[in-house]
Amino acid sequence: MSTATPPVRVLIVDDDALVRAGLSMILSGAGDIEIVGEAADGAEVPPRVAEHRPDVVLMDIRMPGVDGLTATEALRATAAPPEVIVLTTFHADAQVLRALRAGAAGFLLKDIPPGDLVAAIRRVAAGEPILSPAVTRQLIGHVSDGGASLRTERARTLLTRLSEREREVAVAVGRGRSNAEIAAELFMSVATVKAHVSRILTKLELNNRVQIALTVYDAGT
Repeated sequence: MSTATPPVRVLIVDDDALVRAGLSMILSGAGDIEIVGEAADGAEVPPRVAEHRPDVVLMDIRMPGVDGLTATEALRATAAPPEVIVLTTFHADAQVLRALRAGAAGFLLKDIPPGDLVAAIRRVAAGEPILSPAVTRQLIGHVSDGGASLRTERARTLLTRLSEREREVAVAVGRGRSNAEIAAELFMSVATVKAHVSRILTKLELNNRVQIALTVYDAGT
């Protein structure tokens, strides 16, 4: 019986055919990544996902018709959705922040080196977000986004659902600590840290560590 790990299934969404071709060429060179489909508009994403069942969706933001943010929000609201990596040409973009709050696993700049792109897809497929909390804080600090006081109140309310230990882990996640670093700081095993993170996600009804970091930052913790 073969024990080989199946390839990461990727769907590419971009309105520029040249960009789609370039991404496909780069990713096809990685033996453990399979391009299962493409879409040129956000409206095409739901049927493509239903047809091809990708593990990861590379999602452009600006597209005619249905944009990538609307598509991301709709996709992440479905049962067992694929991970979404948002593609952008901007370092600090209000739309990127919206995508992260919608549950995207992170964002990449379109000029990312090919090797880093491949590594990022592997990480996201393995359940690791590719946006560091430091970048998250930079985005929040540079983007004017209304409703900050309401977000603060909501975030603080959410954090009251956590035990004291879970809150410590959440704050560490918000500071960009890895599981191993959190384990060392809080004197627990990595497995225990992972269990805490899983419970935090469940209690706060969040999708990934990026959203934990956003919640911690919003709460001013």
